[in-house]
Amino acid sequence: MRDKGIMKEPGCSWVRVKNKVHTFVAGDKSNEHNDDIYTFLSNMNEKIRQAGYLPDTDFLLQDLDCEEKEDTLCNHSEKLAVSFGLLNLSGETLLTVFKNFRICRYCHNAIKIKFMAKISGVTIVVRDSLRFHHFRDGHCSCKDFW
Repeated sequence: MRDKGIMKEPGCSWVRVKNKVHTFVAGDKSNEHNDDIYTFLSNMNEKIRQAGYLPDTDFLLQDLDCEEKEDTLCNHSEKLAVSFGLLNLSGETLLTVFKNFRICRYCHNAIKIKFMAKISGVTIVVRDSLRFHHFRDGHCSCKDFW
């Protein structure tokens, strides 16, 4: 693909905070709030592990070790956008994120189960390329069919 000049579009997510739209790209570390976002994600991922949820890394590239695979999953754009949004909520109870691709299984479960939506008490809406996912109280409106 590279020889033919074909480029894969990166996974992007957008979140509006204080009337400003913030864009996140998978693995991006150029955001001015980068340290806060990744610290928040690290803490949440530890809570996920303590709760007994382990990511399904079987679908990722085979030439990565388990830790690298988990790090790759932690850097998806929707998790960065949701983390940034939660860090900057000012009493709001709804956070909406838009994504250019489908949300992956790991991010879907991480936002839903014992993580962002349930722990924060905030309703999180993620609009991916196929549907709206309304995460509330550990459940998603798609009934885990995505």
